[in-house]
Amino acid sequence: MSTTTLNKLIEGFDHLTVEDKEYAFEVVKKQLIEARREAISKKAKTVVANLKKGKTKSGTLKDLYKDLEE
Repeated sequence: MSTTTLNKLIEGFDHLTVEDKEYAFEVVKKQLIEARREAISKKAKTVVANLKKGKTKSGTLKDLYKDLEE
C-alpha cells in the first residue's frame, strides 16, 4: 500500500463516528486474524511437505545443538 493511500485511509477514518470506527476496527481485526491463519496454514503445509520428502531431521535437543554447531 502506498503512503498516499494509507494517508487517505487514516484521514477518512478520522471523519467516522465512534460507532463506525469501532465497526471498522472489528472488520480489520478479523481480517488480520484470517491473514495470520492463512500464513500459519501455509507454513504448516510446507512443513508437512518437507517431512514427506525427508527433508527434516529428528533427534534429541543435544543432536540439534550438535547439528547447529557443524
